[in-house]
Amino acid sequence: MDSKFSFLESERAGAARGDARPSNNNDNIVSIGDLPRTQALLSERERRFDALLEALPAAVYTTDAMGRLTYYNSAAAELWGHQPALGVTEWCGAWKLYWPDGTPMAHSDCPMAVAVREQRPVRGVEAIAERPDGTRVPFAAAPTPLFDAAGKLVGAVNMLTDISQRKSAEDQQALLVRELHHRVKNTLATVQAIMGSTARSARTIEEFRDAIIGRIGSLAKTHLLLSDEGGVVEFGGILHKELDAFDTGPDGRITLSGPDIELPSQLAVTLGMAIHELATNAVRFGALSAPEGQVDVTWSVTIAASGRRLDFEWIETGGPVVKRPKHKGFGTRLVDIVLPGQIQAKANVSYRPEGVRVKGTVPLPREATV
Repeated sequence: MDSKFSFLESERAGAARGDARPSNNNDNIVSIGDLPRTQALLSERERRFDALLEALPAAVYTTDAMGRLTYYNSAAAELWGHQPALGVTEWCGAWKLYWPDGTPMAHSDCPMAVAVREQRPVRGVEAIAERPDGTRVPFAAAPTPLFDAAGKLVGAVNMLTDISQRKSAEDQQALLVRELHHRVKNTLATVQAIMGSTARSARTIEEFRDAIIGRIGSLAKTHLLLSDEGGVVEFGGILHKELDAFDTGPDGRITLSGPDIELPSQLAVTLGMAIHELATNAVRFGALSAPEGQVDVTWSVTIAASGRRLDFEWIETGGPVVKRPKHKGFGTRLVDIVLPGQIQAKANVSYRPEGVRVKGTVPLPREATV
């Protein structure tokens, strides 16, 4: 509006001096009556433009040619965690800036500063903004310099995209990959140990074949449970996988009693192998080899000064008379060596004439839940 009035004043001054101008040319004459309408149109355009920027889900702000902030929308203020002063704050409104690896970034090195200094768009740059309350937000920047009709730099506009969810997904994926590598390594070591122990205890090729198939199958069952349950498995679920097939007859031959307790992968795999060996021995030599034989398993969680532990008891009845084995097989080595060595568990096997009885104690990590 001021510029338009200045134009009219200069026109009047020229007429007073007697400057020559065509009397029939009205192209350069601006009517005073049109100014309010023009001003209203400009104000409406500015309002709509501000509303458009406010509606954007991304943080948007602008600077002048010197890098001083001239505008920012609500999304930018939310990302920064405060409202920086316009015309004073330089380059970026973030309280503090960091590179993606966590090292400090000077505001004069931020993407907007580079775009203004070098007068070029900057793409593909990520950084971290720290708010005044200490929280941090990873973001991707896309600053673009702005030029007038003569090609002179007049400022720049930047759009900041919050990439917190993407970073969280990337971190979770990296964690899953590390967990997969760890599980594969442990699984191969377990398979190697199973094959070595089975080869030492088997007396024939057929016995080795049957034993190795059953043990690898048990390992697969436990890993299937782990994948279905998201990395944890209930102790009762392991027992059901191994024993449900033998729970025949109207009265049932298997009794399982205990609370729901989730076990992490390392405990689940080792205990799964132990339960498989107990079930296999019960089917071949113990209670489950006889029609009237039964297996009762009870378990509980004990809270002591040293931490929590899982206590379980395996009791066989109704089978043939039990005799202590003459040589140690894979199951015995598993109970005597593997359980204490891998998960610090303790197990006591009693070869009673009426049936095998096993008492076990397993320390529980903090993440195990009941």
